Amino acid sequence: MSARTPPAGTTTLLVIAKEPVPGRVKTRLTPPFSPGEAAELAAAALEDTLRTGLTLPALRRVLVLEGRPGPWTPPGYDVLPQSAGTLDERIAAAFGTCTGPALLIGMDTPQIAPSLLAPALAPGGWDGCDAWFGPAVDGGFWALGLAAPDPGLVRGVPMSRPDTGAIQRARLTGAGLTVRNLPPLRDVDTAEDALHVAAAAPDGLFASALSRLGRAVVR
Repeated sequence: MSARTPPAGTTTLLVIAKEPVPGRVKTRLTPPFSPGEAAELAAAALEDTLRTGLTLPALRRVLVLEGRPGPWTPPGYDVLPQSAGTLDERIAAAFGTCTGPALLIGMDTPQIAPSLLAPALAPGGWDGCDAWFGPAVDGGFWALGLAAPDPGLVRGVPMSRPDTGAIQRARLTGAGLTVRNLPPLRDVDTAEDALHVAAAAPDGLFASALSRLGRAVVR
């Protein structure tokens, strides 16, 4: 296999994201950052995430995008438009495009590394497992995998709340699914989050962009 060929696997990798347009992404980073700087950080986070996705074994890699692709979109991804509706409906629709095992991640955790997702994407990742769940520190979730994608397992779950992750996981177990956990991660929502995430992945584009902006933010 050449270095340019992404590794093959049995699971579809879904990355749900927004085009990094100033004023429309990472609005909680303003202040201390300007809308343009927040969009620059979002673009770096998204590119880190997509680059990591190319190192992961997958049957197919799909960028489920609100907006248009940009220079941060590497070859190797199919790009699908997000559906209309609330975030739960958009996530549900993304799973609805898959006919086999699928793992969905977002653009807010640029510190993801292959080792974090290896359990779900390994050859035996779905043996005796119906779902993979990656909890976020803020109470949400950063990863969700379904062996048999069913949009109904996500649709109606309230998003962007401190109990979103608990409700989503309960939805899975309540459906009788065997759920395995991935490690908890911190999303980039605030400037403080940005510092912690950059420290966790100091060699990434996100950390480089944060350093380049040179703003003093309060820990």
